Amino acid sequence: MRGRINAVMREIRINANDAGRRLDRFLRKYLPGASLSEIYKIIRKDVKVDAKRRSESYILNEGEVLTLYLSDEVFEKLSHSRGAFGERSAVNAPKAKRTFRIVYEDDEVLIVNKPYGLLTHGDSHEKKVHLANQVKDYLIASAAYDPRNEKVFTPAPVNRLDRNTTGIVLFGKTAAAMRELGRMIREDDIRKFYLTIACGCIGHELHLGGSLVKDEAANKVTILDRGNGKEVETIVRPLELLSFGNGLKATLCEVELVTGRSHQIRAHLASTGHPLIGDGKYAGRGAALVNKYVRERYGLSTQLLHACRIEFRGMAAEYETLGYLTAKTFEAEAPARFKEVLNGLGER
Repeated sequence: MRGRINAVMREIRINANDAGRRLDRFLRKYLPGASLSEIYKIIRKDVKVDAKRRSESYILNEGEVLTLYLSDEVFEKLSHSRGAFGERSAVNAPKAKRTFRIVYEDDEVLIVNKPYGLLTHGDSHEKKVHLANQVKDYLIASAAYDPRNEKVFTPAPVNRLDRNTTGIVLFGKTAAAMRELGRMIREDDIRKFYLTIACGCIGHELHLGGSLVKDEAANKVTILDRGNGKEVETIVRPLELLSFGNGLKATLCEVELVTGRSHQIRAHLASTGHPLIGDGKYAGRGAALVNKYVRERYGLSTQLLHACRIEFRGMAAEYETLGYLTAKTFEAEAPARFKEVLNGLGER
């Protein structure tokens, strides 16, 4: 066990963005180099909240003082990946060039229009140039977020779009806003709409259900009528029939994503025989001529999918922080690339 001989007492005052977190989850963010077992050991022996021992599930309250007893060596080791209070990584790191557009912003939330080709979060291949970093740098520059005043909180997206999907991404600027946005999504109090162009003629509204199963190795999903996968529901509303080339057809659609699963729209429409134009991963033989046409004429080698609109619903009284958003609608303009292909196929 780490001894108390060289322990240094560190006092951490819980602010509004720290409040409402479980003690163990707060410490996992504050000490990102610690394993879960180390966190539990620290809670048992090296932590007090307002001078009292607390369980790992204790919910922190604003104004409480968390006292941490760790040696400088151990503290440096366990906090090395972000530095104390996060200032080294957040303040001194090179800034990410901003490519997103702002749809709406207030003191609690930021709604942005994500461009094509940008990851929502970083991954093992791209740890710097992604939307979350761009938004964090924007909020620091606008003084809406100061990492030096935060222990563990960082503004973050509450929904995710694939790299090649454009449109609306929601960010919470405070911990309370992030919690309520997450709850709104879980409880279906945010309706999500997309624009896309599907192969073939879709003549009426489609209500699609089923079970989604993912092949992790192939990064591809399959829709089954029933099974042990995740339940999915998608509503497809045809907006305009597009005729082009030598008798080729496609349909401009508005898609409401009732459940939000990876590749859900692409796989669901493909399962009906109407894959998205340009989408080679889910295209069947019937889409070959359409995809050849859009590839040769527009250089399109991936799907056109744009998160165009969100609608907040639910009871305002149920949300202490974000109730004012109830009944509000926000729209994100489709990118120029989407408009170019749509106008061309529609012979406008």
